Amino acid sequence: MAIEKGSAFLLKIGDGGDPVGYATIAGLRTTQLAINAEPVVITHKGSGGWRELLSGAGVRSLSISGAGVFTGSPAETRLKQQALAGTLDDFEAVFESGERVRGKFLVTRLDYAGDFNGERQYTLALESSGAVTLL
Repeated sequence: MAIEKGSAFLLKIGDGGDPVGYATIAGLRTTQLAINAEPVVITHKGSGGWRELLSGAGVRSLSISGAGVFTGSPAETRLKQQALAGTLDDFEAVFESGERVRGKFLVTRLDYAGDFNGERQYTLALESSGAVTLL
C-alpha cells in the first residue's frame, strides 16, 4: 500500500438534491475516520476458555472527526444548519487513492473557537446512521 497525503483526505457534504451532489467542506486541516464494530459474543462452555464472536453480527458504524479554519463556505454553512437541526445528511470521505466512503451521518459535535487576533476555528464529529458504502 502506498503512503497517502493527509491533505488528500477530503470531507464532503451532500447538497440535498436528487441525485445528491457533494461539496468539499473547506478549511479542514485535520480529518480522521474510525470504523467501529461491536461484536456479538457467543462464548460457551465448549469454547475452551477462549472468547468466540459471531461473524457478520453486531453493530458497525463509522465515526468521522475533523478540525479546521472557518472560511464561511456554503458547505460549512450547510454543516452548521444540519448540526442545529439535528438531522441526518449525506456525507462523503474521499482519499488520495480515489477510494470514497458514503453514507448518512449525524453531526454530533460542532465547536467554534477563536483568539483575539486569530482566525475562527472549528472541530466537528459525525456518526454514521445506516449502511455506509465503500466506492
